[in-house]
Amino acid sequence: MRWSRRFKRKMLWVLLGLPAAGLLLVVLAFWWLSHDLPGFRTITDYKPPLVTTVLARDNRVLGYFYKEKRFLVRLQDTPEHLSKAFLAAEDSGFYKHDGIDPWAIFRAMLMNLKAGGIRQGGSTITQQVVKRLLLTPEKSFERKIKEAMLSYRLEQYLTKDEILTIYLNQIYLGAKAYGVEAAAREYFGKHVQDLTLAESAILAGLPQAPSRYNPYSDPEAAKTRQKYVLDQMLSQGFITKAQHDQALAQKLVYRSMEDHSWKVGAYYLEEVRRFLVEKYGEDEVYQGGLTVETACEIPHQIAADNAMRRGLGDIAKRKGWEGPDSRLKPDEHARFLEDGRLAETPKSGAWFRALVVETAKDKAQVRFGQYTGEIPASSTTWCRNAMKGVSGAEAPVPGDPSRILHKGDVVWATVREGKGNGHFVLNLERQPGPEGALVSMMPETGEVVALSGGFSFEKSQFNRATQAKRQPGSAFKPIVYSAALDNGFTPASVIMDAPIVFANVEQGTIWRPENYEDIFYGPTLLSTALAKSRNLVTIRVAQKVGIRKVIEHAQAMGIESELPENLSIALGSSAVTLMNLCQAYSTFPRGGSYVKPRLVLSVRSAWGETLYKSEPEVVEAISPQNAFLMVAMLKEVINIGTGGSAKVLGRPLAGKTGTTNNEQDAWFMGFTPYLLTGVYVGYDQLQSMGREGSGAHTALPIWLEYRKAVENSYPPEDFLPPEGIVWSRVENSQAVSSKGEHAPESYFLPFMEGTQPSVTDVGAAAGSTSDSDLMKQGF
Repeated sequence: MRWSRRFKRKMLWVLLGLPAAGLLLVVLAFWWLSHDLPGFRTITDYKPPLVTTVLARDNRVLGYFYKEKRFLVRLQDTPEHLSKAFLAAEDSGFYKHDGIDPWAIFRAMLMNLKAGGIRQGGSTITQQVVKRLLLTPEKSFERKIKEAMLSYRLEQYLTKDEILTIYLNQIYLGAKAYGVEAAAREYFGKHVQDLTLAESAILAGLPQAPSRYNPYSDPEAAKTRQKYVLDQMLSQGFITKAQHDQALAQKLVYRSMEDHSWKVGAYYLEEVRRFLVEKYGEDEVYQGGLTVETACEIPHQIAADNAMRRGLGDIAKRKGWEGPDSRLKPDEHARFLEDGRLAETPKSGAWFRALVVETAKDKAQVRFGQYTGEIPASSTTWCRNAMKGVSGAEAPVPGDPSRILHKGDVVWATVREGKGNGHFVLNLERQPGPEGALVSMMPETGEVVALSGGFSFEKSQFNRATQAKRQPGSAFKPIVYSAALDNGFTPASVIMDAPIVFANVEQGTIWRPENYEDIFYGPTLLSTALAKSRNLVTIRVAQKVGIRKVIEHAQAMGIESELPENLSIALGSSAVTLMNLCQAYSTFPRGGSYVKPRLVLSVRSAWGETLYKSEPEVVEAISPQNAFLMVAMLKEVINIGTGGSAKVLGRPLAGKTGTTNNEQDAWFMGFTPYLLTGVYVGYDQLQSMGREGSGAHTALPIWLEYRKAVENSYPPEDFLPPEGIVWSRVENSQAVSSKGEHAPESYFLPFMEGTQPSVTDVGAAAGSTSDSDLMKQGF
């Protein structure tokens, strides 16, 4: 009996313990399966890989950065029939279940057990979100259990609308499109809010098999799938029979939205990308869905790119014709034309390579991609013979295409005009040798409206506007003359333009600076010396002021490069970037303070939060009176000096040319009160550009081409003098012309009040001092 009672007691404990043990096992299993599940508590935790969009000033797209082409869109910004189409196709009971549809899962389990593996899913939209967003893509029953658990948990944290928002943004819909906004752009060339019911049904049919139902590859299959979606919507009561039939009858036009990314301002866009990566990191830039507003103005950028290509092309033509880019065999023609097919009709000025198919004395016939063209004799007059070892009957003859081009030649060309039916009149070009850069900014705010870093971003991503440090030559002189104005000089100071020699006993070297024309002009006004870019006068001015003061003045004006204490820096021997020189030059039109150039104006997160907003960064540098005197002297560069060709604009302009030794680098820095533009030209590997490689002949024409295109966007405006400026008539009766003849000068010049000369003929007054005395004084 005792044994019987003991046995019964044990059995009672076993019976009582089994449920507890079972419950414990369930709890342990639940913990084991769920302890490593990812957390997801708010909609803002949803951070899918999104496209970062870079916008120009007018909100036109400048470019995209992305790893997955996905644009975040809110549910309220989509048409109601779009979400209903997806619900009908994927989860009609979405708003009724708690994240899991037991009957759908049961049906799928039966099918999978029968098949001996995972073959069919009964996943709700919530489960699909979990599967794509929070779990690995493996197919196993363990993962399915985790999926169900996390789906239930997700429904507790997020609303149904938030889950649906995530789904519509996360789902892959083929053609490299992630989410409904990207798909709307890819398949219908429109934004998601503009989709019709018929178009929405096409997209809703894609998740099951994006490749199979892709309307581009199989429109019939896509149409069949669309009918299924519309039938489901009708059966669920989401649409009426009339809406169903009307959607089925709608003619569908498939086209991708034009992608302007990297088409205009590629160098500008790359500079923005570098800024963003440095500030936020590469992952955030390529996956964060940032919206970036820039200062780029599309008309300015197009004008800058065109001016750079045109100018560099013209410089290359100075060397004559050196032969075609390449020559193809007959069996290579078809491949060249197929590879060269253009995505859009070429516009005036567009560059491309063309295949010569026939030549005659009056023109050459060419083909490029799917188009045809003709190169008239008038566009070949620059083609003097520059081909080594070629002479006689084989040598090119300018103006005769039959003596320049041959069948099978691949040449560079640009569009002159269209003739219709895919036929164009072209200009014969040659690929540039020298490269260049252009920066254009608003001196008031520092906003960079255009930036071009070279002839072709596709050819070279090196940005010569921001990355190339090159000697500015005479473009540095205004900084020297501004320092002089703060150290006893006036625009009417007379300095001897005569030979000077510097000997370095320790190094055993001799430096003999020379004027560009190798001519000496005798007593010269400071204003004239800057206008005519006289090297010897500049050296004497720098020597008198003191090179340390010149360096300090340059640094005060924003020059960031290293400046050795050497007189040669007065002639621009220390390398700078074009962007940095533009920063320093902004001191003059701003009236004494410089502003740091800005490309990026603001950055917003994918959810619209402002992450960055730039404001003008202004640094005081020189007095307003100094700045105005410099502007007045730099206007004389245009009026009587090396920048004379800019007068064609008919506007108040100031500027300075720059040319380095042996014509290796050429510059032009020019500005109005509303726009400052700098241009640099030179080979990437230092070499001479030839006798016409000066700033006036290479950089200035590019500057002028750009400014002609944009100048009428602004009303004419002159520089206003600050307080403390007086004007006075000044003469230099001792001035000498380039021919060595007596050529008196007379100017009406501004002065800081109290510094105007007491005599009108400052040249005669200076002439009473001997040349040797001037030399002793450092002048």
